[in-house]
Amino acid sequence: MEGEIRLEELCKRFDDVTAVDGIDLEMPPGEFFTLLGPSGCGKTTTLRMIAGFERPTSGRILLDGTDVARVPPHQRNVNTVFQSYALFPHLDVAKNVAFGLKYHKLSKEERAERVGEALELVSMADFARRKADQLSGGQQQRVALARALVLRPRVLLLDEPLGALDAQLRKNLQVELKTLQTEVGITFIFVTHDQSEALTMSDRIAVMDRGRVEQAASPKEIYEEPETVFVADFLGVSNLLSATAVGPDGGASTVRVGDRTLRALQGATGARGDVKVMIRPERIEIEPHSNTGEDRMPGMVERSVFLGGAYEVHVRVLGGELLKAMVPNDGGVAAAALEPGAAVSLHLPPDAVRVLRTSEPAVEAEGEQPDATKVADG
Repeated sequence: MEGEIRLEELCKRFDDVTAVDGIDLEMPPGEFFTLLGPSGCGKTTTLRMIAGFERPTSGRILLDGTDVARVPPHQRNVNTVFQSYALFPHLDVAKNVAFGLKYHKLSKEERAERVGEALELVSMADFARRKADQLSGGQQQRVALARALVLRPRVLLLDEPLGALDAQLRKNLQVELKTLQTEVGITFIFVTHDQSEALTMSDRIAVMDRGRVEQAASPKEIYEEPETVFVADFLGVSNLLSATAVGPDGGASTVRVGDRTLRALQGATGARGDVKVMIRPERIEIEPHSNTGEDRMPGMVERSVFLGGAYEVHVRVLGGELLKAMVPNDGGVAAAALEPGAAVSLHLPPDAVRVLRTSEPAVEAEGEQPDATKVADG
């Protein structure tokens, strides 16, 4: 199967600014792969180098084993869909889609067949004679996809193609885009800063920061098993607490948060010293204030945000930290317990508490191995 991309020690410098700093990534054929990160992290520059619009300072870009880092864009079997769809307003939909085929040696019948197939894929066959400037934003996005797919590239690059659309349309097209990728079976490389887009559509995600890849894994693994503080903080809502890892406790790591002690079963459980501990809001359990015992923190509700299917409850715990808990709107917790000023107890299950090294690596306990799951790079 064609469409494998491998990046090897890829670098891009602009004068004294390093935009991409020696990244190594493998993108297997037929995968929906997302480059995710904040503005300026290097994701779009990486995409432009794969497309051929930027030449790497060093490193290799392998397309099915062949280094294309110095190959001009039009000689690479990849195509790009941009945030601005760049359709020709004076041409109809069919002619926009057919535009790239004029450089291919195809008969008029073959060209019409290819255009028809591409428009069917994106559910735009009924709009073939409509002018591009008469289309909605979502329809223009579909035409831009068809124009790229009609060339039958081995790899399709998408640079925030949903960025100009309203929230509801973006949500609908996320599902459509993933379905389309599954149907055509080619490699999609997608750039976005939107976490929900990345989680919804991707087979794998590479989270980038300051030109480097912090972690590359499946959406579930990235969300549940972040390897660094940056990934934990950037992807989804997380509670991050400064802590000190003090020792083992029956297979768990014992960490001190202020004058309180918690147990953690996830992350760098072999670390000692200054660390961060993380727990996702949906894993925190809100209990009556009278509940005491291990792995619990007393606190007071500061705010409760109604989200429809759930409440996001902000609790100020003893010691000053603000934690967020997600409570399903299923009648399981009395509404009065979520009102501002209510005294509660937060249960932090050890299997939901993850230890992360800080920028200054914590010391490993002598004679112990690092965490058996994913260990942060520090």
